Amino acid sequence: MTHERESPHPEQPGAELAALLRRWWEGTGGAFDGRRPTQQALAARLGIDQTTLSRYLNPKHTSTAPPGIVEALHAHLRAPASELDRARSLSRAALEWNSRQRAVCPGPAGRTTSGSTGPDGASTAGVSTRPAGRGPRFRRARPFLALAVTAAVSFAAGLYVDGGLVPAGRAGTGSGQRGAAGAGASARTDQADQADRTDRTDRASEEWPLLYMDKNAVDRYAWGRALQYLLKEHGYDVRADGRFEETTHEAVMDFQEKHQLQADGKVGNHTWPELLEQVAPGDTGPAVRAVQDLLNNVGLGATAVSGHFTAATAEDLKLFQRTHGLPVTGRTDRATWLALLVNQRPPVGSPDYQRPENRSPVPPT
Repeated sequence: MTHERESPHPEQPGAELAALLRRWWEGTGGAFDGRRPTQQALAARLGIDQTTLSRYLNPKHTSTAPPGIVEALHAHLRAPASELDRARSLSRAALEWNSRQRAVCPGPAGRTTSGSTGPDGASTAGVSTRPAGRGPRFRRARPFLALAVTAAVSFAAGLYVDGGLVPAGRAGTGSGQRGAAGAGASARTDQADQADRTDRTDRASEEWPLLYMDKNAVDRYAWGRALQYLLKEHGYDVRADGRFEETTHEAVMDFQEKHQLQADGKVGNHTWPELLEQVAPGDTGPAVRAVQDLLNNVGLGATAVSGHFTAATAEDLKLFQRTHGLPVTGRTDRATWLALLVNQRPPVGSPDYQRPENRSPVPPT
């Protein structure tokens, strides 16, 4: 007999979601010939590792199963149709709650995965995490803080000029007013300069994945496919299979030469930003495929890689932006591209396009 477990954190949507998913699993049978599937078998069908699935199904912890995984579980376990919408809502609420908790209670200092730093200035490991408290929200706040400090200093300087250097009896006259106006104009210029310097500093601190060709032409998975899709967007005839081979290397070299970059065939901090194409609902093409492929591999689950920026793609992108503290626009920008690239999960096994049955919804082209 299946019992509904009492959640240890009833106020958290993730706890309710975990209890619901656990009940689905414990009550299943029809999808697996009348037997409850093991978590190992179920994880393999979902394309995730068993440890992650166990965490999603553990009612003693808050679940952060993304909507795509929730929908796949519902289908595989043949759960009641009436419970799907509720599970989707709990999934989105749990991810948002978890994002808010990270913002309020940042964890320990950020980490960078093992790997050296390449000539292009990027981590060879392909993924880096910034220190807690230094995320996009902090970066957005810094220019305003700098502007406030600059304005305060300029105001104090204006008072000094008006009250200390203007002869007695003429305070508040045209001369004083002109001094204040000059100080205000100077403050506005200083503010613009400070904002520009802050933006340059933020961009200089970005860590983009570093991709390059080695003698084995190993598979770079989602990073490699995203690079190749972006090269195709710029008119290069490369195959989007993830492997950094000679054709991709030559295309990168040519692109770098045409954009006045160091033509070393390495794609890192300087080359990625030049490759980016911003896409939005209604757009089509290889750059859209790149976004969809990256979204499909960040743990939110089941983004269709079609090359058409549909309403479903926009919703998936909004969910990603929301859970990573980015402006929720449903379209790409530089910060969203960077977050998509550095938050890629390692594949559980061989990607679909390398399997004999080639079950990939969009075969590489």
